[in-house]
Amino acid sequence: MKITMIGTGYVGLVTGTCLAEVGNDVLCLDTDALKIEILMRGGVPIHEPGLEAMVQRNVAAGRLRFTTDPDAAVAHGALQFIAVGTPPDEDGSADMQYVLAAARQIGRRMTEFKIVVDKSTVPVGTADRVREAIADELRLRGTSIPFAVVSNPEFLKEGAALDDFMRPDRVVVGADDERAIAAMRAVYAPFQRNHERLLLMDVRSAELTKYAANAMLATRISFMNELANLADALGADIEHVRQGIGSDPRIGWQFLYPGVGYGGSCFPKDVKALQHMAAEQGRPLQILHAVEAANEAQKLRLVEKIVARLGPDLEGRRFAVWGLAFKPNTDDVREAPSLEIVAALAARGAKIVAYDPVAMPAARRVLGDAPHVAFAATQMDAVAGADALVVVTEWKEFRSPDFDALRAALKQPLVFDGRNLYDPALVRAAGLEYFCIGRR
Repeated sequence: MKITMIGTGYVGLVTGTCLAEVGNDVLCLDTDALKIEILMRGGVPIHEPGLEAMVQRNVAAGRLRFTTDPDAAVAHGALQFIAVGTPPDEDGSADMQYVLAAARQIGRRMTEFKIVVDKSTVPVGTADRVREAIADELRLRGTSIPFAVVSNPEFLKEGAALDDFMRPDRVVVGADDERAIAAMRAVYAPFQRNHERLLLMDVRSAELTKYAANAMLATRISFMNELANLADALGADIEHVRQGIGSDPRIGWQFLYPGVGYGGSCFPKDVKALQHMAAEQGRPLQILHAVEAANEAQKLRLVEKIVARLGPDLEGRRFAVWGLAFKPNTDDVREAPSLEIVAALAARGAKIVAYDPVAMPAARRVLGDAPHVAFAATQMDAVAGADALVVVTEWKEFRSPDFDALRAALKQPLVFDGRNLYDPALVRAAGLEYFCIGRR
């Protein structure tokens, strides 16, 4: 099938590449000429395991191409996927200007039946607005061309996006046009050969499903973080509690790991947008207000433990920070807890030496030339001479350090673990003081 992908951000690039991987003819459009140049050379502007090799393979095969030309893009695909950004507006709502601009662009140029697919995370009712924008452009041209609008939200985890797309647990399609439904079934048929995973529903339900999924996952994270803080106060061990509740099939094991809070490009933005939608309908989601408040507080939970051990004045102290990305296997530092932790320590006079396997360039762009932050070449370089180690992101290479070497490298034998990576008894047996989240 001929498919156009409007937007080559995280969702658009992964989706377009995976659709090309199974044989489709995909043309990706972006207004960022530098990004398109990088992609045409076989590079990838984001870090996602396996993506660069897949892009190069499909570019070489001629199934995946990139352009900045909207005329070529609209002419190419019978299916026009809109995968542009929907950043949060000042009031927490999703900014729809890029989605609607893409819709108008299609309406100005289309000459035959098109299926317009909303792949971006968009508020309920967006399909109606996209339909109106296209219809308005057609009216201005004095022409009438049939088209359909579909909602097809993404459920990709950064760091595992290729596997999520190639082996989906569900494919949500919101549509009421039979031609569009048939086309979407054909697009996703290669990804569900062993059993049907496509969930067909009305458009508004599909739009709400994406927000509901992220809000539920964010709620589980904040709930466990609150329980971990309570476990600290009661002298219980949150790991034992996690095992006790996770073994209940009604609850399950996923997203029950306490830590320093969630971040990234999706959960914070989508929780805010869903709250805004609910407030507009006079149906405030009180649980999500608590989820958001709990998450913001949790980002500083590790700093509270540091202050409790070393005192409020951290002038002259130096902290090694392991991990800057909001989660492993990505270079994304948007809303990352690490940034809040670094800022809070610096505000108390501390110096920070940080290390992350892939996210240091992104962190440098955010932090600029902050005098209180330096970046180390290796994780052990960060630790050398530090007053304490602060673990923020659960990268695999941090999971089994040489604790004796850590003890020797640190000025003080202090480890503050924001992801509960280590066995407390093992760390303490190496002569290190160990502070984690909710563990005895």
